[in-house]
Amino acid sequence: MTVDARCTACGACLATCPTGALLPAPRRPLVVEARCTACLECVEICPRGAITPVLVVAAAEAAR
Repeated sequence: MTVDARCTACGACLATCPTGALLPAPRRPLVVEARCTACLECVEICPRGAITPVLVVAAAEAAR
């Protein structure tokens, strides 16, 4: 997930994330990719549309 400049740090995503993958930060939440299960609850709850899912492909798979 990425959080862009539209984020107002309202905290809605922090409250909805079931795995705690979003951590509070001064300007916008930090995403802990290792905790993210891509449930997209944060994307759905964000009132500004500031959270975007990002496809992460392992380097080994990309080399195929």
